[in-house]
Amino acid sequence: MSSSSIVSSAIASSSSPLFSSSSFIPSSIFSSSPSPSSFVPTFSPPFDGAALSLFQNAFLWALIVGFLLAFLLGFGMGANDVANAFGTSVGSNVLTLRNAFILATIMETLGAVLVGYNVTDAMRKEVVNIDLYMDHPNQFLLGQLAILGGGSVWMLTATLLRLPVSTTHSIVGAILGFTLVMNGMDGISWRKIIEIAFSWVLSPALSGFVSASLYLVVDFAVLRRRNPVKCGLRALPVFYFFCIAFNTFAIVYNGSKLLGLSKMSLFAALGISVGFGFAAALIFHFILRPRILSWIYSSEDGRSNGRKNSKRHFTFSTPISENKTPKTLSSGKSLTSLSNLATDYQPKISVFTASKIGTEMPISISNFQFSTDIYAKNKTTSNGVKKHAPNDRHQPFKPTPRGFFSWFFPRKDRREDPQTLRMFSTIQVFTACFAGFAHGANDVSNSISPLVALLSVWHNGSVEQSEQTPIWLLLFGVSAICAGLWLLGHRVIETVGQKLSHVNSCSGFTIEFGAAVTALLASKFGLPISTTHCLVGSVVAVGSIKSGEGINWRIFASIATSWLVTLPVSAAVSASLMFLMKTFLL
Repeated sequence: MSSSSIVSSAIASSSSPLFSSSSFIPSSIFSSSPSPSSFVPTFSPPFDGAALSLFQNAFLWALIVGFLLAFLLGFGMGANDVANAFGTSVGSNVLTLRNAFILATIMETLGAVLVGYNVTDAMRKEVVNIDLYMDHPNQFLLGQLAILGGGSVWMLTATLLRLPVSTTHSIVGAILGFTLVMNGMDGISWRKIIEIAFSWVLSPALSGFVSASLYLVVDFAVLRRRNPVKCGLRALPVFYFFCIAFNTFAIVYNGSKLLGLSKMSLFAALGISVGFGFAAALIFHFILRPRILSWIYSSEDGRSNGRKNSKRHFTFSTPISENKTPKTLSSGKSLTSLSNLATDYQPKISVFTASKIGTEMPISISNFQFSTDIYAKNKTTSNGVKKHAPNDRHQPFKPTPRGFFSWFFPRKDRREDPQTLRMFSTIQVFTACFAGFAHGANDVSNSISPLVALLSVWHNGSVEQSEQTPIWLLLFGVSAICAGLWLLGHRVIETVGQKLSHVNSCSGFTIEFGAAVTALLASKFGLPISTTHCLVGSVVAVGSIKSGEGINWRIFASIATSWLVTLPVSAAVSASLMFLMKTFLL
């Protein structure tokens, strides 16, 4: 091909739009010779058509490598961050791994497309002072390779170590590493870095506060009640209202330009959100409520039929006399020991029979459901002193500081009603989707922001990035994330959903809702916070106050350490890559 044909082709190609749905990468590929002093030619913008084609050809390898590194970064993010979002649902046995992966794929895509572009703009336009690269677009372009390399190396390493880390931390650390090599301290927008760093501290605290507060509301309204299933059926429409209304508001207010939602007024968004919330509450109350109630008890019937459809008999060796109740029964110890059965199937003590005075007393237990009231009625010792059984929900109030805290927070030895937990599993499925949507809105954009900048510079020959983030790039990021989730996501799910704290459907609902609310609010403000920090903060906050085993602080210490080293490690890798490219390519 002659040089004149190359120039004419370059001029024609430079007018083709980058962000059209019909073009993935501009089709014109050209050849040029490197300058004698450098492997990569030196270019001075602004470019005309011929110069732009030479620039594109010289850095075509960088574009290809950039897509590969962006896929690796998204892969590591899917195996790590998305696993965080659905880890609590899997840990509470509400979702299987397969179902969690399917829902994550759908919700991550919707979140990225409908909300995620705001965060992409913040990451690629506000963290770095791009004015310093106006005359050196090749430096800025290669810097995006260093960012992608630094972030992807650390994300994959952390995933192999089963540590939940922040993609946002990794990206920002890599940005710092590249910029320090090229321009020192002057190349960084420190004001924006400080804002983001403050959000990293605030996000787990705020998310934990929201989740813990919601858990206490659920505890007072449902869990500690004498009939928690009945109270839960009354409370769930309210929870559905707030979940649907908030999620709708996050979508429609300042929403996707693709759907024409970017100019919707605040009052219109509030009206639509409240309407959807009321509709969800009414649908639950009149349509889903009877079905859920039937499902709860039919599942218990089916479980009992699977247990050989028989009654279990427990024999107490203490003889019974006419005038004295057996000590083992009066103290409640023997009955308390039976509560261990509630962890497997939920029996109900139905019949007490004594075949003969002075003989052993068999207790017949039918496999239907667990009765919490029977324990509340057998909590008096032989000397008349009240004693709490594991399933007694009564927490007396005493007008002292210690008495207040003992009343306000759930008792650690309390066993939750299994039917109530099963009922809350229905809403936890929704909040898991909510959390996945929030993650897609915030973190998918972070993973592709360097690729967006790289492709924009390659196409235009300028660091001025005025274009909106293209939908197809968001979908590319989602595809990489889903690949990582399906192949390696189970590793981090075990850490967040099982090892850090025991999670049931009630606590999982509050954890996911609090984390999703925090992440979506930050996304609407264009602030790239860490959804990992939000989720782990919620797990720690709820696990610290709820009944049960609490927090595995050794696991939390490992997670916190990984958080501390994420930024410096990714910065070091990025700086090393940028130093090599600066030495040999610039």
